[in-house]
Amino acid sequence: MREAAFVKQNKDKWLEFENILTNNTLIDPDLLSDLYIEVTDHLSYAKTFYANSNTERYLNQLASKAHQSIYKTKKEPKNRLITFFTTEFPTLFYQHHRELLICFLTFTLFVIVGAFSAATDGDFVRSFLGDGYINMTLNNIEKGDPMGVYKQQGEFHMFLGITLNNIKVALMAFGYGILLGIGTLYIMMQNGIMLGSFQYFFYEQGLLWESARTIWIHGTIEISVIIIAGCAGLVMGNGILFTGTLPRLESFKRGVINGLKILMSTIPFFIIAGFLEGFVTRHTEMPDWLAITIIISSLALIVFYYVIYPIQLHRKSKQTTSLNNTIKLTHTNAN
Repeated sequence: MREAAFVKQNKDKWLEFENILTNNTLIDPDLLSDLYIEVTDHLSYAKTFYANSNTERYLNQLASKAHQSIYKTKKEPKNRLITFFTTEFPTLFYQHHRELLICFLTFTLFVIVGAFSAATDGDFVRSFLGDGYINMTLNNIEKGDPMGVYKQQGEFHMFLGITLNNIKVALMAFGYGILLGIGTLYIMMQNGIMLGSFQYFFYEQGLLWESARTIWIHGTIEISVIIIAGCAGLVMGNGILFTGTLPRLESFKRGVINGLKILMSTIPFFIIAGFLEGFVTRHTEMPDWLAITIIISSLALIVFYYVIYPIQLHRKSKQTTSLNNTIKLTHTNAN
């Protein structure tokens, strides 16, 4: 379609939309959102076929103005926090499963690298984890309590310290995303190597099962949400690298906001992980079936909330949109 024909076909709609935005005409937020989506679709089309044209520049300004208006006029519900965790965040996170997969694969790769390095270099574990920690653990093994490190502090102090430390690591994984995502991947590498060498150390001592059943009571959630915090960092980094139809600054702002939302979602899980490490992991005498139940339940919670539930919401949204479009089409044809 020629540019003149494209403009003629949609000009009246754009002018009407611009008038609504300029005069602050009262309009349903959902309808405003629909109009915004339509304008951004037109903008994408203009960028493809009429790059650097007046049409593209006009639609870009209109889309930016509409975006600001949507978030300015949107009413905040009283149960905002509940809505965030049950609807807003999972719906958003579906769009970022790719970044989550990248972080997971990067972390897993460096867990393997850490284990391999520990297996081939006898001094690697000491150089990475420190002599103090290794000597303390070997001393605990000699005493017959290899997981004694989890009993050295009081429950509450350990819970508080671990939770704050984990949140600090998550903030680093997110914040380093500003280095085009490379800093985030570095944090994934660092923590992956640490975990791999740590687990191999216990394997070398003949205590792989004893360590795994104990450590992963809290580690299942702790490691998972560190990876998710890494995902938040990549989202911010991608906002700088891949702008789509948005100006780079606007894309970066959106990346920061979405990344912060992802980071915010991890806070309750870090508290749960800290609670488990402070109050539960220390009970190394618990039966295997109980430890396995906690580990599997923790994994199921993470997978459901961050993977399955967002997919379910996305499918439900598509079905609702399809039904609404069918109803509109039927109503139009009837008239």
